[in-house]
Amino acid sequence: MPLSTPVAREHLHTRQLEFRGFRRGDGLWDIEGHLTDVKTYSFPNAYRGEIGAGEPLHDMWLRVTLDDDFVVHGIEAVTDGSPFAVCPQITPNFQKMVGVRMGAGWRRAVRERMGGVEGCTHLVEALGAMATVAFQTLYPALKDKHEKDTRLGKPPLIDTCHAFASDGEVVQKRWPDFYTGPKS
Repeated sequence: MPLSTPVAREHLHTRQLEFRGFRRGDGLWDIEGHLTDVKTYSFPNAYRGEIGAGEPLHDMWLRVTLDDDFVVHGIEAVTDGSPFAVCPQITPNFQKMVGVRMGAGWRRAVRERMGGVEGCTHLVEALGAMATVAFQTLYPALKDKHEKDTRLGKPPLIDTCHAFASDGEVVQKRWPDFYTGPKS
């Protein structure tokens, strides 16, 4: 069901954040993100002169390379469009994420390494969101490895969202040994 009909309004800004996941020929995985911010009107910018209606204020790219365990092996950040000349200078800092595992605590790790003046607000936002894209990309191929081997303990999906609540019906059906709700 779509959102309700809004009151009369004027469209001013569009942010697009697109992600794509790829299986590489070398056994690793690439998750790519592209962020753009576009205004519906032209406005002056001290660095670029005038930014025209429909021209991206922000035009930024990320590529994260992962292994089957979601560990970052490589990262590339590119700023093609920004409101300030200094913005692209921060992209090498994203190398701080190499070796970090995408999983529980990913957003915290991104903030610790890339937050504030150590990163770019927009690229950091995109990088944080990449974990769920990585999961959607890798999970079908690695389902048996990451979900069914309960010898290692509780499957990692349990308690990550409402649907996978340990006391909910999904866990009761998929992983009854880890169900914590009332016994029927």
